[in-house]
Amino acid sequence: MIRVLLVDDQKLVRAGFRSILDDEDDIHVVGEAAEGQEALRLARELNPDLVLMDIQMPGVDGLEATRRLSADPALAHIKVIMLTTFDLDDYVYAALRAGAGGFLLKDAEPEEMLNGVRVVVRGDALLAPSVTRRLIADVARRSRAPAPDPRLNALTAREREVMLKAAEGLSNEEIAGRLFLSPGTVKTHVSRIMTKLGVRDRVQLVVLAYESAMVIPGWQD
Repeated sequence: MIRVLLVDDQKLVRAGFRSILDDEDDIHVVGEAAEGQEALRLARELNPDLVLMDIQMPGVDGLEATRRLSADPALAHIKVIMLTTFDLDDYVYAALRAGAGGFLLKDAEPEEMLNGVRVVVRGDALLAPSVTRRLIADVARRSRAPAPDPRLNALTAREREVMLKAAEGLSNEEIAGRLFLSPGTVKTHVSRIMTKLGVRDRVQLVVLAYESAMVIPGWQD
């Protein structure tokens, strides 16, 4: 059972999300919060698997709440999906760097939301790769000139290949097909890459790939 904490300052939004999520046999909403400080308190009390976190809220906003959650060893295992709209690209990128595991548009289809929750909790692939790539690439292009990261020197040639495919938004199974490896081998490579680079999840891996110029923004659709 995937335990979800809903965080949004609009009660009707929370009610809509709860209705969609609680209708699934494998997902259960364990609590709701209207701002970040309350979300952190409930995260400690309820220990959810995932937090659906709005970005803009009164008091402690979603960005700061995500930073605090990711920095707290007792809460760092909890995944975060940010809720946003296209006109908040800068906030989205900041959220990903702060430790969010992905994001959903507030007008996403129910099936996209449900799939996103399962994917992020599983840690297997990025949310909506076509959207994720565009947002990360667009903000990376406007943020600062990318520079090689010395941590990448620790990777083998094969690990670099796997990381590049992960940065394209491919799942382990898709990477396995492209590189003629087994999904289990890809999973092992991804785990080793994250350990070597000191990143907490797959999204952080993608952010690092863009920031270090492994992937050049705009190189693909």
